[in-house]
Amino acid sequence: MGLFNETCSSVKHPASITPSSQATQVLGMQAKAQCQISRIMRPDDANIVGNVHGGTILKMIEEAGGIISTRHCNTHTGDRCVAALARVERTDFLHPMFIGEVAHVSAEITYVSKHSVEVQVNVLAENILTGTTKLTNKATLWYVPFSLENVDKIIEVPSIEYKSNEQEIEGKKRYEAQKMERLETKQRNGEIIMPVISPDRQAKEPFSVGFSQSSLIHLVGPSDCTLHGFVHGGVTMKLMDEVAGIIAARHCKTNIVTASVDAINFHRKIKKGCVVTVSGRMTFTSNKSMEIEVFVDADRVFEPEKYRAVSAFFTFISLDKDGKPLPVPPLKLETEEEKKRFEEGKVRYLQTKAKRQTEKARQQ
Repeated sequence: MGLFNETCSSVKHPASITPSSQATQVLGMQAKAQCQISRIMRPDDANIVGNVHGGTILKMIEEAGGIISTRHCNTHTGDRCVAALARVERTDFLHPMFIGEVAHVSAEITYVSKHSVEVQVNVLAENILTGTTKLTNKATLWYVPFSLENVDKIIEVPSIEYKSNEQEIEGKKRYEAQKMERLETKQRNGEIIMPVISPDRQAKEPFSVGFSQSSLIHLVGPSDCTLHGFVHGGVTMKLMDEVAGIIAARHCKTNIVTASVDAINFHRKIKKGCVVTVSGRMTFTSNKSMEIEVFVDADRVFEPEKYRAVSAFFTFISLDKDGKPLPVPPLKLETEEEKKRFEEGKVRYLQTKAKRQTEKARQQ
């Protein structure tokens, strides 16, 4: 969640309601509570051909989710708290967004467990000249509320009312599934990617993993952080998207755009004053897409500890000057480890492709 100058709206309560009765009504209306932020896309939000960066959209998605989850978690009478992003489920970039369009980001709470909140977010792009709109993104985010008095204390989440028992049961299934996936991801958490700041690319084979591998170093400042002094999840996702975009562009030498982001897991919080190293490498290429694995490592400057904070897979596609998909150069594999990661990426690619085909058949 962050400070911004976009508009924000939610369920309004009549002015005649007293504070105590209003709090009671809020608790009974959380399943219907919504938040929307809107902002026109500016040149600094986009690449050189006018496509809005995926990281910009992800940052807005996180802001909307952070607002509604923090608002909900403070409807109780206990400690004041701020909801921190714990996980973003896979999100697809359905249509590109361009400079001059207005992004409308709407968020709704769909499930709560004892210590977490599930938020569903939709993004619409509006052409203000014609009035036409298009759905560009759908995302699911999970937040955990932490006390403002004690940053290590997790606050119990107020309950919500569900439209039916089935809705609550389905929400619990999603909660258990993401919990299991987070545990599985932590097993990969110890893997290290050495930062590549100024590599000798002339010594690398074009289209190899080493040729495009890139890193970015960022000092966490106050404007990057929440009220707790920890980095906004949206800031981290934007940095990750930038690194993944650099890798994709170096591999293809064309205009590239974010096509999708697999689940982003926030393993540990990043504090103000930390130096973060965002590193990425290409793991898989199909005919028209590239999978890029991105890690975020945090280094506390005055302490010896360095730790893995975030990890995710980004998928990019290559576009021509008219915005049409281009073939992606095949990835050259030089080591057994690269071949192993490629096969793992191929499995993820085929699983996603099969899931899309199933969903398409279901809609017909």
